[in-house]
Amino acid sequence: MDQLWANRAASAEAAITQRHLRRLWGLPGTQLGVVAWPAAGPHKRLRTWHYWWQAHLLDCLVDAQLREPDPERQRRIARQIRAHLLRNIGRWTNDYYDDMAWLALALERAGRLTGVAKPRALHTLCEQLVNAWVPEDGGGIPWRKQDQFFNAPANGPAGIFLVRYDDRLRRAQQMADWIDEVLIDPDTKLVFDGVKGGSLVRAQYTYCQGVVLGLETELAVRIGAGEHALRVHRLVRAVAEHMAPDGVIKGAGGGDGGLFNGILARYLAVVATTLPGDTAEDIAARDTARRLVLDSAEAAWENRQTVGVDGGGLPLFGAFWERAAELPTAAGRQAESVEGAVNASEIPERDLSVQLSGWTLMEAAHAVSAQPSGAGSTESRPTEPGPAGT
Repeated sequence: MDQLWANRAASAEAAITQRHLRRLWGLPGTQLGVVAWPAAGPHKRLRTWHYWWQAHLLDCLVDAQLREPDPERQRRIARQIRAHLLRNIGRWTNDYYDDMAWLALALERAGRLTGVAKPRALHTLCEQLVNAWVPEDGGGIPWRKQDQFFNAPANGPAGIFLVRYDDRLRRAQQMADWIDEVLIDPDTKLVFDGVKGGSLVRAQYTYCQGVVLGLETELAVRIGAGEHALRVHRLVRAVAEHMAPDGVIKGAGGGDGGLFNGILARYLAVVATTLPGDTAEDIAARDTARRLVLDSAEAAWENRQTVGVDGGGLPLFGAFWERAAELPTAAGRQAESVEGAVNASEIPERDLSVQLSGWTLMEAAHAVSAQPSGAGSTESRPTEPGPAGT
């Protein structure tokens, strides 16, 4: 079964490579993801590029390198990182803490797992995330600088990064505890989006659940099952009940929302493959997480479009994995940034974010299918398998 998912993940990677990867401004040794396909002129020139989408593209490249180590892909990883820095005007940082956390996670994995290391970038991003902690203002760390919106999509990935990169277990625990005390819906046990100006923002997004699952699992591995594992058990049950009708993770359209279901799939796979413990609850959480990933992946694959000559006969995934994907065109409304977020193209399948989620899901399915059902990690920390020979 793992070879089936390896083949599907390779097809998803080939689709992104063919349709979306381009040199930045024609510069050798660079590569970024064009944010739409079919691409208009501004897309091709990378006038819009969406910093955090590119971080998830880098994460997918790392996933693929773990699946099948390849020197050419390692070069693509290096090109992606170099182009990110150049397109961001020579800086690793921006004004959004969630953006920086996503990039930090991808860079940490690229260095640890593929050998493409950027220690100064990681140090810079770590400082940003550590210094953003302002419990006296109601957080948590805020969504962006000079803002009073403290949310799960900033605190979750930042906490995961701080555990993996700098062993900042106390700060990561504080972030997890803040989320658990402030953002858990007492009825559904799902994670609310955040707190803005002292008021609870009650929206519940799939990626909020994903990042909290990732953070609590990392802490359960490092500190011992206990409280953090119990939170994972509770949240996996809530996701299965409320965010996966018929076992398929819900979609959120295109634009930034196109990444939401893929992020949840990534961290469900982390639960399935690394949550420690051998109690009935531990095994049930791993099995449920594994089933959600595989059922979602099967649905997304069955509902894909297979694009013809121009698209290389490769998969194009839907924004909603339980529905048939719609073939995008160059006409209609394009995704654009509005007040710090990217809305959807008229046909959301046009957006790179949607296709990255499909690729993330295929890699997650491969990761969980390669491990026996119910098995957990015996590692002393949440290490992912490295490339052959390392």
